[in-house]
Amino acid sequence: MGTAPGPEGAGPLQKDSKVAVVKVQAVGAAPRQVTMKGLYFQQSSTSEEITFVFQERESLPVTEDNYVKLQVKACALSQINTKLLTEMKMEKDFFPVGREVAGIVLDVGSKVSFFQPGDEVAGILPLDSEDPGLCEAVRVHEHYLVHKPEKVTWTEAAGTIRDGVRVYTALHYLSHLSPGKSVLIMDGASALGTIAIQLAHHRGAKVISTACSLEDKQCLERCRPSIARVIDVSNGKAQVAESCLEETGGLGVDIVLDAGVRLYSKDDEPAVKLQLLPHKHDIITLLGVGGHWVTTEENLQLDPPDSHCLFLKGATVAFLNDEVWNLSNVQQGKYLCILKDVMEKLSTGVFRPQLDEPIPLYEAKVTMEVVQKNQGRKKQVVQF
Repeated sequence: MGTAPGPEGAGPLQKDSKVAVVKVQAVGAAPRQVTMKGLYFQQSSTSEEITFVFQERESLPVTEDNYVKLQVKACALSQINTKLLTEMKMEKDFFPVGREVAGIVLDVGSKVSFFQPGDEVAGILPLDSEDPGLCEAVRVHEHYLVHKPEKVTWTEAAGTIRDGVRVYTALHYLSHLSPGKSVLIMDGASALGTIAIQLAHHRGAKVISTACSLEDKQCLERCRPSIARVIDVSNGKAQVAESCLEETGGLGVDIVLDAGVRLYSKDDEPAVKLQLLPHKHDIITLLGVGGHWVTTEENLQLDPPDSHCLFLKGATVAFLNDEVWNLSNVQQGKYLCILKDVMEKLSTGVFRPQLDEPIPLYEAKVTMEVVQKNQGRKKQVVQF
């Protein structure tokens, strides 16, 4: 083959020579804006129903001050407390979805002292975050992140961090768990219940748990260390209070972590709630002297006789709201200690979360609809 003719005034192009191609942008044309797709929700003005939508969003602004730009590798899905957002005056047209994240630091602001590009981190985005965790990249203040141990996977980190915070809040800060205590973990096969049982066993407590199905019962019976007693409430016939009193020799349990309770008579409660949840009187009955009841029921109502019974036992009731760490800057140091400890217990195998198979981002909308209706059992994690 011959040589190809070169440009005028130049020699012929040789067979193996490389040709550089330069793209010229037209004069006056606006530079192309890089966009990312993120998941948001929109709440109906006439009802509590929410709709999940993907939206294109512009690339993140320059990282400044104490902020970190994070490439998201995994994001866990949790129910959104729309009532709390309304009470905190955080309503907006489109609210970002996904807060429990794990990823790689891409860039840091000038005042960031704990991280540098390339670090592997995990954390929980604050309630007022402008960025959805279900997006390729987010911007977050460094005080909401901790380093992820190398042996912990992205999905484990994102899928455990919030339940870990909730369990630490319930068993460490609200009920002062210590060796030898007896603990009742309601719905122990749930994502939260699994981590709670593992932390209680690690601290040397005696664990009792309830199971909402035969599958859950079998799962709990396989736990190691073994659970002292598994109470099957799936048929609606189990007497939770009697079982706990029998297991503790009539003394009652020291700590109860519920998964919701019945507040009213049988005629006023939904059938499913009747079947699976204990009545508030049962919880009060099974509590021991000086016991701690940690409840997830934000609308708990105690009548004077209930309060008097708790008074006679010297017992306490505490409300589990893990968002308190996000709402109080004073507690930031304790919060970071909890996040670090959760990662450490994942790394050492103390925490072994119940995670579903990771899903891709495009399935997040449908999966989030299931999670919001509280129809899933295992933790759902989106992997990027």
